[in-house]
Amino acid sequence: MHLSRSRFMAAGIAGIALAASVSVPALAARKTGVDAVPTPKLGWYKCYEIAECATVQLPLDYDRPTGAKTEIAVLRVKAKDQKHKIGSLFVNPGGPGGSATSFALSAPYFLSESILQKFDVVGVDPRGIGASANIKCFRSVKDQTTVIDKLNVAFPVGKKQEATYAAGARELGKACSSTGKPLSGAMSTAEVARDMDVVRRAVGDKKLTYLGFSYGTALGEYYAGLFPGRIRALAIDGNLDPRAWVGAGKAGDQILDARLHSADGAYRALKEIFKRCDKAGEEYCAFAAGNPEKNFAAIAKSLKAKPIEVTDESGTYKITYADFVGAELSLLYSPYAGENTMQLAADVAALIKGGSTAAVSAARASVLQRIQTARAIGYDFPYDNGYESTMGVVCTDGVHPKNAASWAAKTDVRERQAPYFGKVWGYLDAPCARDTWTVRDEDAYRGPFNKRTSAPVLLIGNYWDPATNYDSSVAMSRQLPNSRLLSSDNWGHTAYGTGACATNAIDGYLLSVALPAKGTVCAAEHQPFTEPLDTGDSPAVATTMAATAGKRLPAVVAPLPASILVGDR
Repeated sequence: MHLSRSRFMAAGIAGIALAASVSVPALAARKTGVDAVPTPKLGWYKCYEIAECATVQLPLDYDRPTGAKTEIAVLRVKAKDQKHKIGSLFVNPGGPGGSATSFALSAPYFLSESILQKFDVVGVDPRGIGASANIKCFRSVKDQTTVIDKLNVAFPVGKKQEATYAAGARELGKACSSTGKPLSGAMSTAEVARDMDVVRRAVGDKKLTYLGFSYGTALGEYYAGLFPGRIRALAIDGNLDPRAWVGAGKAGDQILDARLHSADGAYRALKEIFKRCDKAGEEYCAFAAGNPEKNFAAIAKSLKAKPIEVTDESGTYKITYADFVGAELSLLYSPYAGENTMQLAADVAALIKGGSTAAVSAARASVLQRIQTARAIGYDFPYDNGYESTMGVVCTDGVHPKNAASWAAKTDVRERQAPYFGKVWGYLDAPCARDTWTVRDEDAYRGPFNKRTSAPVLLIGNYWDPATNYDSSVAMSRQLPNSRLLSSDNWGHTAYGTGACATNAIDGYLLSVALPAKGTVCAAEHQPFTEPLDTGDSPAVATTMAATAGKRLPAVVAPLPASILVGDR
């Protein structure tokens, strides 16, 4: 993932109320609102050398289709074989806050040739985001920076930081609930699904073909709930459980991660890495000496007691426990999660031990590079609305606890349940506290999410996903009646591009709507600690792996909840 404010790109995960809370007439009225919008004529023009761009004015509120409008950006890369084209493939990279137009533009670099031949690849930037009309919660960069600086940690540690963080979360919520209007109250996932349905008509597709990753799975799930009869093929990779996202009933008093269990997925992955590192031994794992799990805990304890200071020619940097955990979480997003996380642990352990050996010097350079990259977040000109666009979706999709100050105790509980990652994931939705984030989207969709769709849905989940817990893909497969779960044993976030099995299965489904066999578990191209450390070409830095020669992994905008950008896919 690459976000200008990566620390704040939170899991695109907000709530869903009880299905009973939405009446059949209300749903019918919403459909009518979308269908009442005349099919727009897209004024395509050549852009970015390989693409076509357009903008379209769509209703701010679909209950008032002739009322106020918001500008939505659309980009397509046309199919190479127009004569035998199947139609359009709509894509979304996740976030929330990720740009679907940028994602579509990068399609030639990660999608298989068979897909590029037969589909126009289309990206619709969600309202408030990317090249669409942007949400802006502050009147100036100065005002924005004053607030964001209070949130400028991977996660707060200690009562002083917790109080500062809670204050910043409250101020952000109030700003987006006032200055951020009207977009802040009109950018729920349901609105994006409605926009996508109008654009589907505009490009001439009778039914939707869609590939979504991470938070983009929620967009697919919402579309299936709102328009179950309008689906040709829906492939969603790295699923969120929409019921947990919504926070129905008493669940709305829980923080988001207590419902989604992202931290549990991350901890599960780390525990497995400890086990495999120990088994592989020192020839294959940089952190295998002794007991990896106990040694990792010792690093955490040391950093909690006293951060380490590392100096190079540009200055002195303090590396805290939160920095370390945040960086380790970001490294879990890579297919090389095992090598990457254990190398960082070994480097930090060497710095704690100290000395002037060549090994310590190398560790210093490695850790500094990771931490400096992690902190490369700019709030200077021009105005960057990345955090606000994420929160605009997260906070309006679901229900969240009342008071921002309550997150400290609630994340303490999560930290005990999912060590290391309970806080870094737990603080995601703190700005959504409902006594300060008071703007609402009255047309946010609250379910149900179990409608039978006009075509079968392909759900993809990988065992070791540190963001969208594999259990959520399983849960979604159980509630969506016309669906099939494809599992993968790869590391990192999402599965497409990590092995020929998963990639070919997804491609085949998109091309012919043919599902893989029930119970299929795909083998990944890479498993950790399978190559000796002294090969001279460490897989820990090989981040361009893909199942198809010459292709890269999709640029998924992962729900990364901290100021960490290490180990990008």
